[in-house]
Amino acid sequence: MPVNDNILLKLREMKDNITPVEKMIADYILENASEVPRLSIKMLATKSKTSDASVIRFCKTMGYGGYRDLIVSISGSLGATDEAQAEQYTDIMPGDDLQVIINNISMNNCKSIQDTLSVINRDEIARAVELLRKTQKIDFYGVGASGLVCMDAQQKFMRINKMCHAYMDGHSQLTASVLLNKSDVAVIISNSGSTTEILEALDIAKASGTPVIAITRYNKSELAKKADVVLFISTPEITMRSGAMGSRIAMLNVIDILFAGVASAEYSNVKKYLSKTHNILNAKHRK
Repeated sequence: MPVNDNILLKLREMKDNITPVEKMIADYILENASEVPRLSIKMLATKSKTSDASVIRFCKTMGYGGYRDLIVSISGSLGATDEAQAEQYTDIMPGDDLQVIINNISMNNCKSIQDTLSVINRDEIARAVELLRKTQKIDFYGVGASGLVCMDAQQKFMRINKMCHAYMDGHSQLTASVLLNKSDVAVIISNSGSTTEILEALDIAKASGTPVIAITRYNKSELAKKADVVLFISTPEITMRSGAMGSRIAMLNVIDILFAGVASAEYSNVKKYLSKTHNILNAKHRK
């Protein structure tokens, strides 16, 4: 289960990637969240203009064993949602005062991390850490802002003596993925999970039997469907560049979690590498 399971946030992220009937149920829940915990299956089906069977299927789609589990989750999410109402994602507007920009960007970045905690899965994090611990070679694939996250990941994992490289364009990703094998790990980072170059590298890696860890937005993308381990992030639904900023911050936070998880578990082995890299960088800075 996610660290902080917020079904209302999950519905916001998923509603455009589910069936039309499931979307009708999701839309009704999002618009009437405080009322839903008092409704029976039949009442929710009637109000959302669907059927009892559709509601049950909807529960399964959202990862719940039954209707009661869904209702419990909605009830638990209401308090968190009420607290967050005063801190909604805010887009940058032309002519905004600098103080407004400072506040809004900082708040959006903080909220991206907080919302990611509601959709990321603790068990998947553990699986990803275990894969990264066992391998000696890690490839990071990402385009644009996601590519910058790959560069940060490469810098971190190099410090604990992992052979790794960040690939930020389609040609280099294809070339690198062909050379992967079962003992390697590919980490594919994409907000949309549908970038053509990324999916081509994914298919090649999978064909070689290489374990694939995906870091992507919470939805039913091709990347999320095909990866062996999926670490979801949550990003703001706003239109200007601040949206990409939020997703980048959330992805960087996930990379930090993975790095810390591996370094902590292997500390007796990696502390000498951390010390060596720390010392050489300090010596360079003193010159």
